[in-house]
Parts: sequence; structure tokens; C-alpha cells
Amino acid sequence: MTMALFNYGHFLGLAAFAAALAVESALFRRRVDGRTARHLAMADLVYGLAAALVIATGLLKLFAGDKPAAYYGPNPFFHIKLTVFLLIFLMSIYPTIQFIRNRRAADGDVVEYPAVVGTLLKIELAATALLPLLAVLMARGFGVGR
Repeated sequence: MTMALFNYGHFLGLAAFAAALAVESALFRRRVDGRTARHLAMADLVYGLAAALVIATGLLKLFAGDKPAAYYGPNPFFHIKLTVFLLIFLMSIYPTIQFIRNRRAADGDVVEYPAVVGTLLKIELAATALLPLLAVLMARGFGVGR
């Protein structure tokens, strides 16, 4: 039952992570009003909390799950998945800083974001779509001489 909860938390975290990122991408424009800037900041907060849930449940699965950590270590898909997640995290830092800076914008304000924020959001979203595929390949033992 514990492992089922770890897995559920991991899937729920990834779904919330992807959904929050999709909301950010849908709301983002180079110029937005204060209300949209606040919504972007809220979506980014949900994104960060979901990322924390993914990390926490991933670590629980790794160190207290059904399969020992040694099962994942030699699997290249495990390392690719972690690398992609790390790259997504690194790409998210700049947009997060921009959204935090403008989280208190008033309704009548006009907020301008650098164009690179939109580009980063799109790349993050595309990379996020790879995570479930990598997880399935990893969990099924692909990459370890089946």
C-alpha cells in the first residue's frame, strides 16, 4: 500500500507539474496586465510545489520503494530522466524570478517580460513531455541488457 501511495504521489506531482507549466505557457505574453502577472506567479508557485512533490516521492521510491536503488543506477534512462528534470529546473529559474518580481502588480499595471521567458517555457514544456516516456523505459528495465 505504501508503494502505491508513493507512485500515486509521483504521478499526481508530475500531472500538476505539467498542468501548471501548461497554464504558464498559455497565459504568457511579453506584455500582460497585472492580473495576468499575478496568475503567472500563482501558476509558477503551483509548478514549484508540484516539482517538490515529484522530487520527494521520487526519492521515496528510490530509497524505500519496491526496487532497490541499485536497480536504477546502471539504467541510462534513469540518468537521462534525472538530467532532463535537472535541465527543466535550471531553465525554470529565470522565468520564476521574472514572475516573482511581478507577483504584486496591480490590475491596471502593464508588465513586460523578456521574450526569452516564453521560449524557456516552451522548451520546458517539450522536455516535460519526455519524462513519462523515460520513466516507462526505466521502470520496464530497458537500457540494462534485457
